[in-house]
Formats: sequence, C-alpha cells, structure tokens
Amino acid sequence: MSDSPPAEAIRTAPAPTPNSAADAPDPRRWWGLVVIALAQLMVVLDATIVNIALPSAQKALGMSDGDRQWVITAYTLAFGGLLLLGGRIADLVGRKRTFIIGLIGFAVASAIGGAAQSPGLLFGARALQGVFGAVLAPSALSLMTTTFTDPRERGKAFGIYGAIAGAGGAIGLLLGGVLTSYANWRWCLYVNIPIAVAAVIGAVILLHDRPGHSEAKLDIPGVILGCGGLVAVVYGFSEAEPRGWSDSLVVSMLVGGVVLLAAFVFWQTKAKHPLLPLRILADRNRAGCFLTMGLATIGMFGLFLFMTYYLQGILGYSPVKSGLAFLPMSAMIILGSTQISARLLPRTPPRLLMVPGMLLAASGLAVLTQLGVDSAYATHVLPAELLLGLGMGLTFMPVFSTATHGVRPQDAGVTSAMVNTSQQVGGSLGTALLNTLATSATSTYVGSHLTAPARKAQVLREGIVHGYTQAIWWGVAAMLIAAVAAGVLVVARPAGHGRGGAPAGAAAAH
Repeated sequence: MSDSPPAEAIRTAPAPTPNSAADAPDPRRWWGLVVIALAQLMVVLDATIVNIALPSAQKALGMSDGDRQWVITAYTLAFGGLLLLGGRIADLVGRKRTFIIGLIGFAVASAIGGAAQSPGLLFGARALQGVFGAVLAPSALSLMTTTFTDPRERGKAFGIYGAIAGAGGAIGLLLGGVLTSYANWRWCLYVNIPIAVAAVIGAVILLHDRPGHSEAKLDIPGVILGCGGLVAVVYGFSEAEPRGWSDSLVVSMLVGGVVLLAAFVFWQTKAKHPLLPLRILADRNRAGCFLTMGLATIGMFGLFLFMTYYLQGILGYSPVKSGLAFLPMSAMIILGSTQISARLLPRTPPRLLMVPGMLLAASGLAVLTQLGVDSAYATHVLPAELLLGLGMGLTFMPVFSTATHGVRPQDAGVTSAMVNTSQQVGGSLGTALLNTLATSATSTYVGSHLTAPARKAQVLREGIVHGYTQAIWWGVAAMLIAAVAAGVLVVARPAGHGRGGAPAGAAAAH
C-alpha cells in the first residue's frame, strides 16, 4: 500500500472563502454530537446488555441451551453482515435520513423483542435490531465526519465518540445487570425505546447533512457478494464457539465467506458504482486503522466474555456487582479518549497514541494471565482493567478520527461502515476463537489433573480459570500485532498539521 491514495481519489478543493455562510460551522453542532452519541451508545450497549439477561430470558421463554446463543448471534450476524450496505445507503440517500430511519427501526425492533412470548420472535427481533443497527451506526459516524472538520474540534468530538464506543460494552454489562436484577430481562430491550425517541427528536431539530448522491446506483452484485461474504464469515465465527472449528458447517461458512469476499474485491475493480470503492482500502492510514481496530477488539471482546464468567462463576459476584466491577475500565477508556487522545491528536501523529495504547492494553491482558481461583479483584482484575481501559481509550479515538479523515463526502458512510465492520468482525472472531481455545485448554487441564473424585469440583474450577488464562495470552498476541500494524501502516501527520493529518504527498479528499 502506498502512502498516498490513488490519483483518482485525490480531490483538492479550492480554499473556502473565510466568510462563506455555507462553510461556517453549525452553531448547534455540539448539541448534535449529543444526539449522535446517544444513538451510538444505544447500538454499543445492545451488543452486551442482553448477555447478562440471557439466563432469565432463556428460562422465561423456554429456550434450549443449543438455541440460546441465537439471541446474541442473530444480532451480530445481521449487524456485521449488513454494515457495508447500510453505509452505502447512507451515502446514496443522505445520512440524516438514514440515521432517523435507523433509530425508528431499532426502537420498533426493541419493542417487539421486549414483548416476545416465544424464542423465535425474540430471535427475529434481535435480527431486526441488527439490520437497523447496520443502517444507524455508519450514519452516526459519517455525520460526525462531515460535521466536525476543524482539527481541534474534531479531536474533542471523536474523543467523546471513541469513549462511548469503547466504554459502551462495559456500561451495557452494568445496565443489563441492574435491569435484570431490579426490573425484568425485557427492560434490557425496552430501554432502547426512550433513548431512540429522544435521539429522533434531537436529530430532526439539530442535525444537518448534505443531500444524498442519488445519481449513483446501488451495486447489487457487490451487495450480494460483500454482504453475503460478511454474513458467512460472522456466522462461521459465531458457530465455531458451540460447534468447534472442525465442524463441517463452520468450515464451509468460513471458506465460503472468504471466497465470496475475494470475488467481491475483484468485482469492485470492475463495478461502475462500487459498494466499497477500493480507494478507501488503498490508503495505508485507513487500512492500518481498520486492521488495528479488528485486532484490538479480538482481545477486548475476549476479556468481556471471560471476566463476566470469572466474576460470577468463580468469585460468586451477582450480575449487578459484576457490572460495577467493569466501571473502572469504562472510566479509563473515557479518560484516555477525552482527556489524553483528544488533547494530543491535533499535534501528535496518530500512531504515537495508538502504539502505546495497544502496548498498555496488551500489558493489562497479560496481568489477567496470572489469575487463579482465589485471586482478589483489587490485586489482579482492577489493575488489568485500568491498563486495558487506558490503552483502548488512547487507541479508539485516533482510529475513528484517522480512518474517516479526508474521505470524499459521498464515501463517508461506507468508510464509517468499514470501521464498524472491523470492530464487529474482530469481536466475533475474538469471542469464538478465544472461547474455543479456553474450552480446549480446560478439557486438557481437567483430564490431566483429575486424579481423585473428591477433588472434582476444585479441579474443574482450576481448569476453567486455566482455560481463561491460556486464551487471554492469544488476546495479548492480538494486541501486540495491532501495535505493530499501527506503527508500520499509520503514517498520518498530526491532525492540526496542514490539511488535517494527510500523509506527506497526499491531499485530503474532500
């Protein structure tokens, strides 16, 4: 990959006149950020808020153990598989319009899920949430991209956005525990309705957007190949957890998904109106950000999975106490994003934030590899959360800002979708891969250490924790590779330098 985007991607616009009303910043843009942040929080919360409620929902609706994972998988499958389509639709018909449609659809799907009286209806509602989430998430991020163009304001805005993206999952675990314990599992879905209503009202009043590019046509073959490939890959990763990596369905989904994605890339070189213009991937800064995001979420989602089970299953925490235990990590993500990255990015190259961030996150995961059945929260879990949270806060904000900077307005939605897709595929891979590795390590440990029936319970506990620690080492490796990817590929200048951080020799593509 070259330092500069392809020649056809470079569009150097004439310098705007200082007093042009069209170029003047929207005086209500910071209130608009509140609306965008609400929508992003809702989408991120929904990836984890249902996890803690799942046992209660399973009991209430009579789900089998084999089917319960569809409450999670139906959402991730639709969301991860349709993000590219959602991003391109936002570019074609206008981001504000698709933002509002996504909010309304998400709220309706949440209401259906909350009122579900059968497993099938709940699975369908979760899939519908994923569909509208795939429209909503890229619209929200691309509205940020087109609203905040001044380097200093952009740093602050993306600091807030990055904090929500990073901390939302942990907040979802806490909120899910509170709602499940003190209300009902259904409120883990109903809670989206007031959030969506407030965001729709705010969007109508406060958000502004350029018209969509309706003259372009939707790339139907690209939709089939790209979205089909993503659905197959995400589904393969999701099924690897309960079925195992050697299962014929898992192998066929993963291989088929890779083949479809390869065909998609080839088609994009031929399509007149490509679903994903390859100039977006040809820029090394964006490619580095996408890769860093995907690798980082492998470790982060693995942490959520293992620590939820460790706190409740090994340390005996209640759902609410487990959620509270994640708050220090959320606080550090917010601190890293808003008070460090946002302040430094205007005068610091993004990789000088991303590389230390990934190294800190890796060190936090490395602390967790020393867990035992009797480890104390204050001495083992808390230090790891603080390091991981600070590292993710330092990383997420420059990733979002750099990946979406300088992109053509008509490509803002699909570029934003690629950031979300990297996060979603990384999370799916992390959950499936690390859980499979943990299960295998646990089985090996129990088989070699179970010598007396009287010690069965203790050996099983030790084996579970041993499985967690062995799998977390792979999360450490993913974080370290992410640090290398950021250091080698992301060569953008500081956001306040010249035209906002384009690498030397590249013009910002406005």
